[in-house]
Amino acid sequence: MQKITYAFMALLLFAACAKKEENKTAVVIPGIIPKPVLLTPGNDYIHWDQSVAIIAKSADEKNVGELLAEFLKSKNINATIAEFSDDKNKISLFTVEDSTLHKEGYKLAVDEKGVSIQANNGAGLFYGAQTLLQLIPENGKEIPFVTITDYPRFAYRGLHLDVGRHTFSPDFIKKYIDLLAHHKFNRFHWHLTEDQGWRIEIKKYPRLQEIGAYRKETAIGHAGTAQREGASFDGKRYGGYFTQDEVKDIVKYAADRYVTIIPEIELPGHALAALAAYPDLGCTGGPYQTATSWGVFDDVFCAGKEETFQFLEGVLDEVVELFPSQYIHIGGDECPKTKWEKCPHCQKRMKTEKLKNAHELQSYFIQRMEKYLNGKNRQIIGWDEILEGGLAPNATVMSWRGEEGGIAAARQNHDVIMTPGKWCYFDHYQDTTKSEPLAIGGYLPVKIVYSYEPVPSQLTAEEAKHVLGAQANVWTEYIPTSDHVEYMVYPRACAMAEVVWSPKESRDYTDFLTRMDTHFKRLDDWKVNYAKHIQKEIDSLNLATKK
Repeated sequence: MQKITYAFMALLLFAACAKKEENKTAVVIPGIIPKPVLLTPGNDYIHWDQSVAIIAKSADEKNVGELLAEFLKSKNINATIAEFSDDKNKISLFTVEDSTLHKEGYKLAVDEKGVSIQANNGAGLFYGAQTLLQLIPENGKEIPFVTITDYPRFAYRGLHLDVGRHTFSPDFIKKYIDLLAHHKFNRFHWHLTEDQGWRIEIKKYPRLQEIGAYRKETAIGHAGTAQREGASFDGKRYGGYFTQDEVKDIVKYAADRYVTIIPEIELPGHALAALAAYPDLGCTGGPYQTATSWGVFDDVFCAGKEETFQFLEGVLDEVVELFPSQYIHIGGDECPKTKWEKCPHCQKRMKTEKLKNAHELQSYFIQRMEKYLNGKNRQIIGWDEILEGGLAPNATVMSWRGEEGGIAAARQNHDVIMTPGKWCYFDHYQDTTKSEPLAIGGYLPVKIVYSYEPVPSQLTAEEAKHVLGAQANVWTEYIPTSDHVEYMVYPRACAMAEVVWSPKESRDYTDFLTRMDTHFKRLDDWKVNYAKHIQKEIDSLNLATKK
């Protein structure tokens, strides 16, 4: 009887051990956006108590550590930063030379020893930390064992915001940067000047902020070039600008999150706000007013007057002091030549420079500004219209009118950033129902964003090396508030983040939807006013899985 009892007890003990082992293998990894290159789940969880030690020595390690500590505080976990700790609950940050990792890549390990993140530099550590944040559950206490090796597919991963048509507070710009950085974008393209408003303080030219930063009213409803006549207006003065102190603060804020801000100063078109402030810079001398409706306007910077170039050089002198970015975006798009063709100054310039037509005059304009910025060790980016009349020698092309401009530039051995409207314009409608807020037009649901392939099939392998990456654009003619911006950007930016970060062969839309089911809870935590259109697809997927 005693032998039977012992045998029975041994069987129970074996069953208990087996059950425990079975439980240890049931590790659930929450959906990570963008999808990592390689993820291997473990077989247990870290159980944190109320405090965590963050091990950091270098300046980059401490910077990332401080950002991590701030997040953990929101989970009621007290995180201290030190160069050494015996605390069993710890996150170790290491910058190491690892030739197997991309310069922005990282290795993340969660096991019985704690959490460790290794990277070649601060950017990699930061991206590893962003992945860790997505592993931390709502209660902040149980972290699944996992090993992740991850790095981006493209070096340039951009998100744009137009503050010319409608402007937003410095606090919102910081939130915008936080969100894009968390999704592993590394470029913020800040569109600062427009026909409808000049948004950056230039001390040499104070009338830009006194006059150019404001418009007397704003068109109601659709009021583009075709609808301008007969448009209705709200009768309310609108405007504002970012002071240089605010710009410096935002630039540092972005840099701490390993985001480079690329400023855009539009030229030679989209210049009415500047011309309203300094009318002598136009072909006719004015008078001009900051635009109150949308679309393209014939009045642009005069390409024949030396004062135009002196003014723009003075503006750029201050811009390059504020923005350490290698790139300065100079626009170059949608510049009508109507005024140039009648302007005696422009005609004289064409004759002096032996230019065949107005397209070559625009090329002269762009190349002259490029030469000036190259002299300051900066490079220009321009929209694909800068191809017309001859491409500036060192210019990078941002291809927005389809992919043709990018293909042409790459074949001329110029670097390219792909941003074609069909996949990358987040001012387009997300749904076909009448309940959607007013938008400029088009139709761009999340699924189409996710389907984008930034490297055109027409390019050879050598030409494809010039495709630096891709960018999503947010034009704000019909986006007047920060909540509306978030509605238009998320979750489409989540899809674009995966396009530019994750390996092409691992992308799967159904898998993305599954991970977004978790990710929406994070967006809720961050109080993001995201669009919910794909929730129907997610619910259908979950229902099918249960069956």
